Amino acid sequence: MPSRLRSALSAVLLALSCLLVPFAALAAWAAYGLVDTGRYVTTLAPLAADPDVRDAVADTVGDGILRAVDQHPELRPAGGSVRPFVHDAVRSFTQTEAFRLAWDTGNRVTHDAVLRALRDEQDEPAGQPVTVDLATVTDPVKRRLTHDHVPLAARIPVEHTPVAVLPGDELVAFRKGFHVLEVAGFWLPVAAVVFAATGIALAVHRRRAITATALGTALGGALLALALAIGRSLTLSDLPADVPHPAAGAVYDALTATLRWTAWLLLGLGLTAAGATWLTRRIRTGRPPRRRRPTDSVSNPETRQPRAGV
Repeated sequence: MPSRLRSALSAVLLALSCLLVPFAALAAWAAYGLVDTGRYVTTLAPLAADPDVRDAVADTVGDGILRAVDQHPELRPAGGSVRPFVHDAVRSFTQTEAFRLAWDTGNRVTHDAVLRALRDEQDEPAGQPVTVDLATVTDPVKRRLTHDHVPLAARIPVEHTPVAVLPGDELVAFRKGFHVLEVAGFWLPVAAVVFAATGIALAVHRRRAITATALGTALGGALLALALAIGRSLTLSDLPADVPHPAAGAVYDALTATLRWTAWLLLGLGLTAAGATWLTRRIRTGRPPRRRRPTDSVSNPETRQPRAGV
């Protein structure tokens, strides 16, 4: 194969490999990081101790209990409002071990519901939003109110409080995107590696090809980190006004922690590989030139000096 054709083909393959790096990392994270229920629950478990998440859960559950009380006037105490007792009890409950267990259970139920919906395994009618029920948290709060002798707390009904996690009108689009991610999560990383290896093998100057691949990988990691930062800002700005942004930001950061680590890893490895390649080339080219042997000039007939008198 001509050298120019090899160089051109190598450049195209290396460019494709570097272009696929951020997309391959994103697809692999979505396909293998978010789909695993156990890993998902473990990732969000520390948020049970986050103050912003606790406040958001306390407000949501407390408002659900108060709505149930408002729908049953007979539950209202004659001497005052039950609102302060409810909110204090819910906030106190979020600091207990029972809340951490309820938090893990709620996340597991939410993840299972979303996966069933994305894989088209749910029995709900088409167009209906995917929801989860906060009754698993409301019931322990009711028992806590009863234990604290709040008036009529034992008669508070544990209302099912559905919380939408996926909009029904966009469910079909989410399913298509999920199926694409499942396929891309495996093939995009494989394609990136194959393109890089083939491009380096075809390159006329392999050292330069390795340096270009390393720098492209570092650039892909930087772009991935930038995309995560922009995605966080856009996600929070698109949330409804009644959704607490600090808690949503904490959830976003927890879910994308592995992806952010991957982005910085790609950046660090790419720069390290490029620097090592440049350094080895510098050391090699910095060697003094090989001295010519005296016999070299004698063996060349053109360099022989004519004898005197001839």
